Amino acid sequence: MDFFTWLSLASDAAWLAVLGAGFILFAGFAMFMEWRRNRYRSLDRLEKVGWVPWTIIFIGCFFIGAGMLVMGVPVLLGEN
Repeated sequence: MDFFTWLSLASDAAWLAVLGAGFILFAGFAMFMEWRRNRYRSLDRLEKVGWVPWTIIFIGCFFIGAGMLVMGVPVLLGEN
């Protein structure tokens, strides 16, 4: 069974786990972008640095993803 078939037949707990993993991956992307922005020596050149609050996005996505994984993974592992 491929992933998309499994996902179409998945329970709510599986959806929570998959979406939680997606949020964690996006949090990793936000952390990478914040690291990239911090490497610039001159913050006066805002056109290269950017204006997106990557730290806030990282914190929000990480905690949302972790909460979704905490609720979804035990059901998938058969502990509930």
